[in-house]
Amino acid sequence: MSQDSSKSDPVTARAEKVVARRIPLNTFAIALGLTGLATTWSAAAAAADLPIAVPQVFWGIALVSLIWLIAAHLARGLQSGVPLRKQLHDPAQGPLAAIVPIAGMLMGVDLFTWAPLLGAVVIVVCMTVTLMLAGWLLSRWLTAQIELGAVHGGYLLPTVAGGFVAARAAATIGLTGLGWAAFGVGLLFWAVVTTLILVRLVARTALPDALVPTLTVLLAPPAVGGLALFALDDGEVTPFSSALAGLTVLLGVVQLALIPQYRRLPFSLGFWSFTFPVAAVLAYAIEWTVLLQLPEAPVVGWVLAVVMTLFIGAIGIRSLQAVTGSGARRSAEQVLSTADALDAAVGR
Repeated sequence: MSQDSSKSDPVTARAEKVVARRIPLNTFAIALGLTGLATTWSAAAAAADLPIAVPQVFWGIALVSLIWLIAAHLARGLQSGVPLRKQLHDPAQGPLAAIVPIAGMLMGVDLFTWAPLLGAVVIVVCMTVTLMLAGWLLSRWLTAQIELGAVHGGYLLPTVAGGFVAARAAATIGLTGLGWAAFGVGLLFWAVVTTLILVRLVARTALPDALVPTLTVLLAPPAVGGLALFALDDGEVTPFSSALAGLTVLLGVVQLALIPQYRRLPFSLGFWSFTFPVAAVLAYAIEWTVLLQLPEAPVVGWVLAVVMTLFIGAIGIRSLQAVTGSGARRSAEQVLSTADALDAAVGR
């Protein structure tokens, strides 16, 4: 499409107008990816008997990133006249708000290891927020307030990732029964939402380039669910945990097959969608080596944690290059929001 025709396209014009007024919720994937990196280092520390200070460095970075992103979203919302709460009604962006309490629960799990009371409070608060957000979003979905064209991998976050992470967090603070309840929620909606995503991918046009990395989110549920199951079962290897491991391997092969498609993409902030699923799989792999008592577990932990650090470091450097300067930052944000708006419009 030529530059002149794109300007005359009312859908594109409407999307660009929205972009100028808000930061897309997709950007919270940065904090979630850094939280995943910290989770990987925590798993590696347990495998290699590293000092507790090592993973805490990464948890600190993740916390700072989450606080900074929340502040940036609130500030831009106030300046633009489009508060953060209004973005929850966006059919493509709304589900991504679940990243905040999900990251909070993961941070609470780490916090519980050295400040039990504070960690438990953080976990309970974030679990409650996740529950309320998931319930509200489900009520909108059930009343046909979304379009199939708006559906993407991020729809797995509120109920599936939220349920599995809540299950692990609840087990960590001793609420095993609640953890199993949350695990059941994640398991049910894993099947339901994945089916919905597959129907959207088959029945509608291809995802915009900026949203193609969200396909990686399909890799996360068996790994995140597997970590939750280990927490609920006290690290016992069961047939169910083996089944989740098998699904993780299969979906990992699918992602490997998609690498040629990923490589053709121009870099955008959407690449942060790659980070948490990959981190979850690596942390899951490390935990398996520990539970199977493999002698190579310490080395595997070190190697996978370093690989994840380099991966996120590369995306972080490219992101800084993409957002350097006010104009560049707005342009990088615009790529994500325009893709969401166009994708939702195509489904109408």
